This record gives sequence, structure tokens and C-alpha cells, in this order.
Amino acid sequence: MKAVVVTSFGDPETLRLRDVSTPQPGPGQVAIQVSHAGVNFAETMARRGGLHSAALPFVPGLEVSGHVLALGDGVEAFRVGQPVAALTLSGGYAEVALASAVLTFPLEGVGATIDLATAAGFPTIVPTAYDLLVRVARLQIGESALIHAAAGGVGTIAGQIARRLGAGLLIGTVSSPQKAVYARRFGYDHVIERDGFVQRVLELTNGRGVDVVLEAIGEPVRSQSLSVLAPFGRLIIFGNSNDDQGRPQSMPLAPGNFMSENKAIMGYSLTSLSRSAPHLIAETAHKTLELIAHEQISIAVTDVLTLEQADEAHRRLESGKTMGKIVLRVR
Repeated sequence: MKAVVVTSFGDPETLRLRDVSTPQPGPGQVAIQVSHAGVNFAETMARRGGLHSAALPFVPGLEVSGHVLALGDGVEAFRVGQPVAALTLSGGYAEVALASAVLTFPLEGVGATIDLATAAGFPTIVPTAYDLLVRVARLQIGESALIHAAAGGVGTIAGQIARRLGAGLLIGTVSSPQKAVYARRFGYDHVIERDGFVQRVLELTNGRGVDVVLEAIGEPVRSQSLSVLAPFGRLIIFGNSNDDQGRPQSMPLAPGNFMSENKAIMGYSLTSLSRSAPHLIAETAHKTLELIAHEQISIAVTDVLTLEQADEAHRRLESGKTMGKIVLRVR
């Protein structure tokens, strides 16, 4: 089969389309004939040898959509030919990918047809956005939220979910005026440029600050976000997009400060949770698939490239200019 392989750590040119052996499902696994594969910033970090990397050579790719090709021992909930989306965690940039049956989600029986390009953008960003707001932040009706990277994959979904949860003031940050125009369609009351966001957030909240911040960028945005939390505010960290660009990622943690300021820092990792408690991700995935099927939230797939263009997909992500979700068309 054809697959995109990381042959050495480095620039997008290290992604090579190669013939590799077709993987066979083990116990509890599903083999999927891949139609589309989602592209995530985490995969660019793995390609560079940072977070999420694996022993060379490896096939990246956290999520796919397609049809069930084969079932491993003990898997009875699926049938060959069934349309599915899956959290693969690795190996998604390929004609055939393996996924745990627990993290494979049927696209039938959810109330409406979900096209496979859209479905490929589902397994990472939608459960993440939902869990960040519901399970971790526990956003309450009327509470305010600040969501960084509002024009990105998680940001576009989180804005919609926060609005459905009854959020009060909803603020997004972006890196350019063009992204601000784009992000406003996803439920935000205000979309502001990230440079100088602290002063603007305080102005918009009359100095109070916000109840919840979703942040996956790193310093200095992280510490600045902590400074705009209202009493009982929660800063939710779910990524470090700056981690390999020479910027310090440490945040001064003085427990006494959090006690005196009545603030909290919490974390979320989809990949870690998929290993320690995959059933929790599955619960969220099934809930949110129904929201998508009934058009209560939408996935903004803005670019569909071919598997051969995986390097270009990574270049676009790393340029910082992309909006919405990029997927690769495999078949």
C-alpha cells in the first residue's frame, strides 16, 4: 500500500510517499481502508522530532475516515465495508490504517449522512473542544470564555460548542485581521488580534477578566492568559505550538498565588487520554457525532489535498496562515 513516511526528522521534505506493508489488525483493532486523513499541528511537531514523535521511520496521522477493511479478534461491533471515522494516533497518512475498536466511530445511525472528508476532521478537534469546555472547564451558563486560535480547528468548534452551552461573553484571539473576519462566524461576540489581547480582554470585561481560557500556544500567551482570569477562573492548557521555536515554555508556579487569586490551571491531552481512558473519548465522540449529523455544529474543512501533498499540508499549517481544517484525500 502507499503511505507517507517520516524518514528523518526535519522539514516537510522529509515526508516521503512510499510502498509499505499493509498492516493487519490485532486483537481489538479495526483495519480501515482510508478515504481521508485529517492533518493536525501535532503531526508537524512529530515530523520535526518534537512532541508526538516516534522511532524512525514512521507513518504520521492521528485521524482518518473510510470503510472497515478487516476486523481483529474480539471485534464484533463492526462489519466489513462499514463507513467509520477513527482516532488512529499514528499511521493515518496511508491507504490502510489501524485503530482501536473503542476509538473507531460508525458514521451510520447518527441521524444523517456525514461525508468522509468532513468525518476525517472529526476525531481530534471535536472531542477535544467538547471535553475542554464540558469535562475540564465545566463551563456554566452565562460564564465568559477566551479561546485562543479561534480560526483554527479546535477554535472553530469550541466557539460553536461554548455558544450551545449558554456561554456569556465569548472572545476569540487570532493572528491576523483576515482570520478575525473568518472566526466571527463560529459564535464569537468579539474576535481580536492576539498581540495586545490582555488590555483588550480587560476592556471588554470592564476589568473583571474571563471565567475560562482555552490555550494551546505556550509562552508568553500562557502567562498573559493567566493574568486575565476572573476569580474562580480556569486556564485550560491543551497544547504547546511554540515548543520547538526557541521560546521558554515554563510558567512560574507558586501555589500560594493560585490560592490568593482564586485561580486554577488545568490540562488536557487527547492522546494521553486515549491510552489511559479511551472509553471517555468514545463517549464524547458519540455525543458530538450526533451534533454534527444534525448540523448543530459544523466542521470547517477549508483545504482538501492529496496524500502526495502531505508536505504541502504541513507547510500551510506551519505558515500560521491556515484557517479551519486541512484533510488529505487518500482514495
